[in-house]
Amino acid sequence: MAPHTNFGPDFTFAYDDWITHPDGLGTVPQGRHGTTVAIIGAGAAGLIAGYELMKMGLKPVFYEIGEFGGRLRSREFAGAEGVIAELGGMRFPVSSAGFYHYIEKLGIESQPFPNPLTKAAGSTVIDLLGETYYAETASDLPSVFRDVAQAYDQALEEGAQFSDLKAAIRARDAKRIKEIWNPIVRAWDEKSFYDFIASSSSFQKLEFRHREIFGQVGFGTGGWDSDFSNTMLEILRVNVCELDDDQRFMVGGVQQMPRKLWTHAPEKLQHWPEGTTLSQLNSGAPRSGVVRISRQADGAFNLVDQWGREDTFGSVIVTCQTHLLTTAIDTDEQIFDQSLWMALDRTRYMQSSKTFVMVDRPFWKDKHPHTGRDVMSMTLTDRMTRGTYFFDNGPDKPSVICLSYSWMTDALKMLPLPIEKRVSLALSTLAKIYPDVDIASHILGEPITVSWEDDPNFLGAFKGALPGHYRYNHRMYSHFMQAEMPPEQRGIFLAGDGISWTPAWVEGAVQTGLNAVWGVMNHFGGQSPKTNPGPGERYAEFGPVELPD
Repeated sequence: MAPHTNFGPDFTFAYDDWITHPDGLGTVPQGRHGTTVAIIGAGAAGLIAGYELMKMGLKPVFYEIGEFGGRLRSREFAGAEGVIAELGGMRFPVSSAGFYHYIEKLGIESQPFPNPLTKAAGSTVIDLLGETYYAETASDLPSVFRDVAQAYDQALEEGAQFSDLKAAIRARDAKRIKEIWNPIVRAWDEKSFYDFIASSSSFQKLEFRHREIFGQVGFGTGGWDSDFSNTMLEILRVNVCELDDDQRFMVGGVQQMPRKLWTHAPEKLQHWPEGTTLSQLNSGAPRSGVVRISRQADGAFNLVDQWGREDTFGSVIVTCQTHLLTTAIDTDEQIFDQSLWMALDRTRYMQSSKTFVMVDRPFWKDKHPHTGRDVMSMTLTDRMTRGTYFFDNGPDKPSVICLSYSWMTDALKMLPLPIEKRVSLALSTLAKIYPDVDIASHILGEPITVSWEDDPNFLGAFKGALPGHYRYNHRMYSHFMQAEMPPEQRGIFLAGDGISWTPAWVEGAVQTGLNAVWGVMNHFGGQSPKTNPGPGERYAEFGPVELPD
């Protein structure tokens, strides 16, 4: 059986095939070799775009005001080599074929992520409405949880032809995908995830408590009530592309990926000497953050960084959070169409908080003397910790507990609190679920926490599109197709998971970064080989359906 990948459903283009084709992504005219391209943001989208443009003979120049790697952010606990907390992306579905192309190229090891009810988790505890349930497989749970899961499966079949759509994606049958998906877009753009659940015949046969359980416990990785207000299209994409299934984590931290790509010498290079890297082209480090983007009379872009350094570029790729274009970067309004500005400004970002501690060993695997069960388990709860995860680094070795992984309102509860208070609240919450376990006695060193909405360079964890936002997403995603734009709007390209159809998933960053590569190449008069057409060549045939304004 063919592997399931993030193929569509909005734009049915095989990015993984494009980047692995022996004929390469394309070329630019020789007279353009060495031309500088500014890339704002050194996260996954920016670095992948820069890496591929460097292979074409262009010179990517990076600007980064925050931390190298963007939301691929791994924080090592002090004094414990390789013991890390993943503050941003931490679980990566194997359907993210483009992302794993670079992971394999860079030799990064991965292991199954300890999601609820998976073998990697070992055991799972669901604590809901004051009742605690222990399970090693789904069959260990009371029947009400299976009823909820079955109701959701039935809702997906009823409302989205789910099995047929997944089969078409697996087969990469673009025509069939569009036959199913485009009517779904028209029908569900203005309806929320909760609308989808509550209006389905399968859930209407059940009680409110079943919808409540679904919100708190959900499917795959846990409760999804924080997404109830989002457009259902966003959730369907996660489901049909198996982004919530078969996930892995990167041993030693996912931030290795941007760091290694920065110093990786491609096998094939145009113009540049063999062994050239992004790091070498950037004198070893990115420039500081951009504070102004303007356009000169000759069409070149003028960028100023926070220390006043000013340079001109033939093209620009913007991968930072879109709200920064109005809050932190003085951006010439004429560079983008007013309808695109509306989309950029109206994009909603979700809140997220995590709190980690390092412990002396994976003590949660100890067996309870009376029950014979694990003394602690991967935990889903309606209490403020919401999700608690355990990362085993080996017997008698320092390991990691993500005490709390929460979203939206639950994350905002943590926002004003210092880290010591966050830890103490999490410990007191978990003590109600595990009264016999003294977690604090195992903690080593200092805890690590993050609230993404408190980071001035992100202002939130990732995009969460609301009902009616499909048109906004379409404007942002299709921005790399610039043939019909006026000249003053061409040459600057948007990328990043927030521009993609799958926000929060790194594959969206990979794919939009590659769209920007095609856009820059095309802007400079280049093209993809006929044997390996790029996203721009395929867009008219396989691109997203347009909804009337």
